[in-house]
Amino acid sequence: MTEPTNADGDTTGPLTPAAGPVRPRRRAPAAVLGDLRAVDGALYAAVAATPTPTLDRALRRLSHAADHSKIWLGIATALALGGARPRRAAVVGVGAVAVASACANLLGKRLVRRSRPDREAARVTVDRHVPMPTSASFPSGHTASAVAFATAVGVVLPAAAVPLGVLAGAVGYSRVHTGVHYPGDVAAGAVVGIAGAAVALTAAAAASSPDFRTAYSAAPSLPS
Repeated sequence: MTEPTNADGDTTGPLTPAAGPVRPRRRAPAAVLGDLRAVDGALYAAVAATPTPTLDRALRRLSHAADHSKIWLGIATALALGGARPRRAAVVGVGAVAVASACANLLGKRLVRRSRPDREAARVTVDRHVPMPTSASFPSGHTASAVAFATAVGVVLPAAAVPLGVLAGAVGYSRVHTGVHYPGDVAAGAVVGIAGAAVALTAAAAASSPDFRTAYSAAPSLPS
């Protein structure tokens, strides 16, 4: 007994699937990553399109001052001239900057290799411009160093946590405002900075005097 056929001679039957549109399967991780990039680009464009003439020059100068961690090294020098506790804070802060900077610049940028934003296409005003780095965009090394220093010093010297945290946040935002980083680069840099501070604080607590370990254990815990 043969299967029934249609007028064109094609075989049809209960085992033949009905014809219909074929829907390609989207890979979930790639789709999510694409959406996050779209949001990241939209936030960058929104910052670029928002006129802020009063802030432009100030944030440009702040961004430039943070090059090569000049701000943090200057603050560390000032702290080192104080008593024993500020001096310990300075040492741990500089150590945190070293760890975070190495992770961001020697590891993160080489692994991800994200291109820098197209500042001209986004029409970032010239008053905001700082030199566009030639390194990869992800993560932000400036932000990593800023958050690392602020977090490490803030743990040793709690009174300095808020002002240094505000300054670190301003440095991170300045990198988006001047057009050299996407917001996602800054967020990733902050994560690297917190991790760098945790490493430096742990190393200092293990190697230093019992007084330092006592102060460290009594200090507020790092954000998780």
